[in-house]
Amino acid sequence: MPDTPTPADLHKNDPHRSDQHHDDQRRASRADDPAPTAERGRTALAVGVVEKIAGMAAREVSGIHALGSGLSRTFGAMRDRVPGGKSSVGRGIKAEVGEKQTAIDIALVVEYGVVIPKLAAQVRENIITAVERMTGLEVVEVNIAVNDVHLPDDPDIDEDEEADSRGQRPRVQ
Repeated sequence: MPDTPTPADLHKNDPHRSDQHHDDQRRASRADDPAPTAERGRTALAVGVVEKIAGMAAREVSGIHALGSGLSRTFGAMRDRVPGGKSSVGRGIKAEVGEKQTAIDIALVVEYGVVIPKLAAQVRENIITAVERMTGLEVVEVNIAVNDVHLPDDPDIDEDEEADSRGQRPRVQ
């Protein structure tokens, strides 16, 4: 049976054999080099993802009373009262998201007595660290607008609405 080919003979004449060898080499190099996995697809992050991460990071800093301007907090409080409505963790935060970079604007209400420049530096650092760690995006800037100072005697918007929803008026106006 000299006409019966052996397995070695089959591989000699296989036109894909040389490509197969190169594929084996490519697979071996993939194990060593993490870059090819990035070439296999694209990860797109929604703006809301970055805004939520930034909002959570900002809230971790002591001395922040609320995020957002008075108007956005009012609308947010009304949205929270609607059945099925969810509170917005990213309230008061606007982000621009590119493929590799992001820029973030945040509006804050701070507690009375905090040193605002130190607080802003802590908020900025916390946001940059969290967003870069969780998303892999480079944070090119974090712009902070301090829109108000919460005084110890000032009622919260949420406290006012809670009293209204129970049919009670606030004791002090």
